[in-house]
Amino acid sequence: MELVVDLGERSYPIIIEDGLLDRVDVEIKKVFNGNKIFILTDENVNKYYGDAIESKLKDVKYEVRKYVLPAGEETKSFFTLPKVYNELLDFNLTRSDLIITLGGGVIGDLGGFVASTYLRGVSFVQIPTSLLAQVDSSVGGKVAVDLEKGKNLVGSFYHPKSVLIDPLVLRTLDKRFLIDGMAEVIKYGCIKDKELFKYLESIHDYNELINNIGTIIHRCCDIKKEVVEKDERDNGERMLLNFGHTIGHAIEQYYNYSKYTHGEAVAIGMYNISLVSEEHGLTKVGTSENIKSILEKYELPYKLDINIEDILDTMNLDKKKLGKKLNLITLKEIGTSEIYKTTNEFFKK
Repeated sequence: MELVVDLGERSYPIIIEDGLLDRVDVEIKKVFNGNKIFILTDENVNKYYGDAIESKLKDVKYEVRKYVLPAGEETKSFFTLPKVYNELLDFNLTRSDLIITLGGGVIGDLGGFVASTYLRGVSFVQIPTSLLAQVDSSVGGKVAVDLEKGKNLVGSFYHPKSVLIDPLVLRTLDKRFLIDGMAEVIKYGCIKDKELFKYLESIHDYNELINNIGTIIHRCCDIKKEVVEKDERDNGERMLLNFGHTIGHAIEQYYNYSKYTHGEAVAIGMYNISLVSEEHGLTKVGTSENIKSILEKYELPYKLDINIEDILDTMNLDKKKLGKKLNLITLKEIGTSEIYKTTNEFFKK
């Protein structure tokens, strides 16, 4: 299955195919005819795929260097950047060479930001290995690192040459991390696709989910590509993709990225924003209950175990804030979302 993100000269393919990593050399040759390739990955992913991909690329005469970082959100720090830049300089990577990001959202975001800034821009290819990265962060060109005060506060828009998605890699994921990605899948159903939401409700068990995951990934990428094509720079409709994220990011930050994964925090955010927006009459009554029900089905959390007042300051740093207004993403009902301009007073009772 192939989709194309149509952005004129910056267009690129998203290829979704079981076993795609077995012919990574063929796909890289389609978009890159230079000499050097720098692979950025993490310890968890490297164990499974790092050596195999490095060796396939070396077999077709690329000069390859692999750099392995610790796994986890802490790696996506501004302070990791100098280490990676120094590795690139030691390898003498030039603007005509290529970076491959092999990993989940942390590696994709960090590596994409490195590619966008090193020598003012080097080509890169995304090979996402987590469900969250496959359906969301690898597509659309948002790349960033975290600061101590919040997530993704230093970043840019920089698109890959291609996105290579092999759903089979998800079979090596710990179940918690596959379910983590389901929060973003559920988000797509909430904001844009009632039928997808119903389909997710109808899945019986984990095996059925895994056996149909390629189709699910394709639908999510299709929704995201359409949104990105309409609003590449996140000034309008693209903000809808952040449903649940204003609260979710603040929860992650509050717990110093240690208690909840990104998807778990977004799940809590989706339920709680819907609860509050129902109280304000913006969202059809019963919507939050539907969300709670599907989150429970996929073993995702929904309860906010702190007072919302405790995270208002962090929410104030949200990137969707324009001037004094906070752009919250709310649902009219499942499948229909909107941008609601308000302030933090919205959350105060």
